[in-house]
This record gives sequence, C-alpha cells and structure tokens, in this order.
Amino acid sequence: MQLTEHRYEQQFFLRHADAQSVTVIDRTLHRSLVISATRIVEDFPVRQPDQLDAAAIESIFALKPEVVLLGTGARAVFPPQAVLAQFLTRGIGLETMDSAAAARTFNVLAGEGREVVAVFLLPGS
Repeated sequence: MQLTEHRYEQQFFLRHADAQSVTVIDRTLHRSLVISATRIVEDFPVRQPDQLDAAAIESIFALKPEVVLLGTGARAVFPPQAVLAQFLTRGIGLETMDSAAAARTFNVLAGEGREVVAVFLLPGS
C-alpha cells in the first residue's frame, strides 16, 4: 500500500525542532514562539518553563487550544505546579516534552484537525 501525505495549504507545519531552533515550513526561528495550525506568535517572552506567568499563559489561551504542547529543548522540563493548575482548571491539556517530540506531535494533531498549540521555549540570540 502506498501512502500519500496531503497538507492543507493554509496550515503551518514544523519541519525541524531542537534545543536551539524551530523550522516552520522553510523558516528557521531561534526565539521562543507559540504556534497553532494557522497562527504564529513570534518572540514569545518566555525562555524557561519557570518563567511562564499569567500574561504568557493568557496569550496561549487566546489561541483557543484543546491541548498545548510545551517543547522545552533537548529534554522535558516541567513547569511549576501553579502553571499546570491554570491549564487544568480551564480543561486544557498541557503536555511537556522535548522540542523534537513536540514538533512531531504538533504535526500529527494539526494534521488531524485538532485545535493544538505548541509552545517552544528557545534560548534566543
């Protein structure tokens, strides 16, 4: 059986992600970002999970996600319990993983039409 991938033309997809950068289609970004299937918020002001504050979390919620993927670099680094609680009280899933896994998961969920948002915390330049 031959499989063929069909992408919706107006949808973002992630070609690569690591601890230093994320490549969205053909553009490589080196600063933290938030991405949904149709929107990118560049220069997200958070570099580490413990820096997630109320304003940053509200900007994520503004994208109306069902689930949020938190890519934290080369390995999974969990945010403080207070951050997890804010997602839990809104009924929004928060999955923390390394950035490469977050990119792969984002592509699968966005391709299924899910309301997924990925947050990539990058050191920037």
